Amino acid sequence: MFRMGSWLTTKPKPNASTRSLNSLDEPQYLEDALRAATHIMNDDVEAAEAGLSKGNSSFHKLGKGVVTFLRATLGFEQEVMREASERLTDAEATALNDQRRAQREVTSYHSSIYPPGSEFALCHAQSQLMSAVVGVLNESLTESIKGFYKLRKAFITLDGLLEAENRYMRGRSVTSLGSTGSKSIDAPVMPGGFGDDGTTATDDRLRAAQDNKGKNTIVKEGVPAPARRGEEADDDDAFYDADETPKTSSASIGNSGLSESGLAQQMTDLSLHHHQMASTPTVIAPSNHMTLDQDPNSDAFSDPIDIFIHSGSNLCFGLLLLMISMIPPAFGRLLYIIGFRGDRERGLKMLWQASKFHNINGAMAGLTLLGYYNGVVGFCDILPDATEDTVDGYPRQRCVDLLVEMRDRYPMSRLWMLEEARMQAANRNLERAVELLSGDVRSQLKQVEALAIFEKSLDAMFLHDYDLTSESFLKSVGLNNWSHALYYYIAGGAQVELYRQWKGSEPSKAKHHATQATTLLKKVPLHTGKKKFMAKQLPFDTYVFRKIQKWETRAKEWGVDLVDAVGVSPIEEMLYFWNGYKRMRPAHLETSLQKLSWSNSLTTNPLWSRENLDEYAILAFLRAVTLRHLGDFSGARKTLHDEILVHDKALFKGHLRDDWTAPCANYEMAVICWMERGEMGEAEKKGSREEELVKECAEWLDRAAKWESYELDARIGLKVTSAQDTLKKHRLAMASTS
Repeated sequence: MFRMGSWLTTKPKPNASTRSLNSLDEPQYLEDALRAATHIMNDDVEAAEAGLSKGNSSFHKLGKGVVTFLRATLGFEQEVMREASERLTDAEATALNDQRRAQREVTSYHSSIYPPGSEFALCHAQSQLMSAVVGVLNESLTESIKGFYKLRKAFITLDGLLEAENRYMRGRSVTSLGSTGSKSIDAPVMPGGFGDDGTTATDDRLRAAQDNKGKNTIVKEGVPAPARRGEEADDDDAFYDADETPKTSSASIGNSGLSESGLAQQMTDLSLHHHQMASTPTVIAPSNHMTLDQDPNSDAFSDPIDIFIHSGSNLCFGLLLLMISMIPPAFGRLLYIIGFRGDRERGLKMLWQASKFHNINGAMAGLTLLGYYNGVVGFCDILPDATEDTVDGYPRQRCVDLLVEMRDRYPMSRLWMLEEARMQAANRNLERAVELLSGDVRSQLKQVEALAIFEKSLDAMFLHDYDLTSESFLKSVGLNNWSHALYYYIAGGAQVELYRQWKGSEPSKAKHHATQATTLLKKVPLHTGKKKFMAKQLPFDTYVFRKIQKWETRAKEWGVDLVDAVGVSPIEEMLYFWNGYKRMRPAHLETSLQKLSWSNSLTTNPLWSRENLDEYAILAFLRAVTLRHLGDFSGARKTLHDEILVHDKALFKGHLRDDWTAPCANYEMAVICWMERGEMGEAEKKGSREEELVKECAEWLDRAAKWESYELDARIGLKVTSAQDTLKKHRLAMASTS
């Protein structure tokens, strides 16, 4: 196996910015940067920054960008995001210059797999990808749109790197082609690179696109050769549609006079072909490559630069394919801007491949995989049948092995302890998860500490530990700035539960918790609207603001205190939206049923008779979900049908009403079908019943996917998108075996 330390030397090295790197310098600078950047995965920010500050190469600047990017995405703090954006912009520019130089100079590094300059093309693409994510998380619509455009540009570069691997796998000599001065049409050209005549590889592509202007060409399979090999020149930030035809010169992002409303209109223009509205976006699909999936000790990876390119391209391309595959229906228009489709299975395979390598790319791939399986998969319900030899579903043992390896590589990091706690929660061991997150070990990264407290808050909520829930969410207010309104809302909701718990037996305790609940809930409206995503208010902020308005209106109309006007358990609602029921054991689920029964008992809640249909539907829906997790599928079906689905959906709409239960009930019916199918024996699956259940599941999903806009639709849409992907793969598998 290749060891990074073997390339380290103690001789002094000149600053990379003062002279061109050659094939001897590059490995040394790369190793220095990788070694320094890896400290961040051990929570050692100071060591990472100190090591990276010793160099000024593309690799060092990328490392600085990675360090700040992790801090930015872990904490969502605006000042850190600004710093990350500045560093990544600098890294982009430096990498682009080095890439152009490497393509011109014969002394530059020449790989047996990749064209000259590929290592800098990867640095450039990684910087663009991270910059895109930071841009989308930014509150500015301008930066968000720039971010989506950069995702597209990074895709083209990364696809070109993988095409080089494809050529290598087919036995073509990349080195001989890339090192000659001839203009052979077969010579590989890196995306965004310059030809011998000084023109970009994209110039011909754009001229060809202009010649075909007006043609609505849809690329169904693969990427056209020019699209694989060329990219828009980086100093041209104009937006292009999916066929890369320039729309208009006024679309330039660099136009400082363009307002955010103007960019929003451009987003609409790019999203929808006004005169030729298509049912599917005009997109490009990733090239169908042969896979270079050898282990790190393979002869193919005898050079550190090739290891860096391979692990980095698999990390970035895998992450891109995975992210885009999860875009919910509510954000479907973004596919028109991004211009390519996701591929969850391929993306996951690439991330697993990257995780094999002992560098920062491997560590980030591991972090992404654990976050996906313990977070996203834990959030979704309709998943493929899990097997250890696939990447779909939840490959439990494979995730455990990955976590053990990462904790062994980075023993001082609380980040991996956080992932262990998430894994414990995903495996319904909530008590152990809380124990892990309650230790005395602290991280140098305050963003990791904030995440740990937030995760602990959720686990406490899933355990119905209301005191700890309230305490932990209030602690989160002081640790990060993401959604204080939501934190106050859940903390207040926990106090409501404690008020109800003691109301009939200890009035003094109940009064204390009622006061606490009222104080916290009244803080919610004061903190909504302060954070934005793509220039819009956060969905949960909108949700909790409406709930407080609803309760205050009822309190006034009914002549009761705010705490008595609260409807069905707000904590149980949050359990659904955070998929807490999936992490509960039967005893926890029975507790949820008990808490829900408080609402429609005239003994405990004499105001129940004054409630509206939407509140009745919330109670029925949450009961049905709990029954489904307890395995009572028939009871769950009956509850959803008799108390929600029989009603006209228009009855759930109106000022301050909860309109989410009807579409979610359709989704839940689909889940029940899939769960019933999963309970069938192998003999039963050979009959027609399985096919009937899958068909019914698809019908319910289709209704949920096509539902008009409703509260928190993007959140539910993530589940719907995942479910549709699962059914698509299931149909293909069935077709291949029939």
